[in-house]
Amino acid sequence: MPIERYGSGGPWEPVVGYSRVVKAGPIVEVAGCTAVDAEGHVVGGMSVYEQARQALANVIAALATVGAKPQDVIRTRLFITDISRWKDFGRAHGEVFGEVRPATAMYGITALLDPRMLVEIEATAYVPDS
Repeated sequence: MPIERYGSGGPWEPVVGYSRVVKAGPIVEVAGCTAVDAEGHVVGGMSVYEQARQALANVIAALATVGAKPQDVIRTRLFITDISRWKDFGRAHGEVFGEVRPATAMYGITALLDPRMLVEIEATAYVPDS
């Protein structure tokens, strides 16, 4: 079973040595996505909700590179720099995954790579071969 690896073109991938998406058989792993847009700007200001919406859009775009959809997601991991703001993060996650209901966990962390980043999201999907 070949392993497929796809980058997003983000600046940290070659430095750290990782792929945005790895597909191994039916399993798809999406590396942590933050609120960075296609031009490399952190969007959403200090809004956890808006940053989460952008991070989720980045997760969905990453899934699409291997033909996966939000409905295929079986697990997410949510990281937030201020756990007291979890409700806004959860609301954004629920807008995308409320019907899918993947296994998930939310972690309060100290910081992300850029101090403007407030949230990060990882995802695992299951996409059986047709």
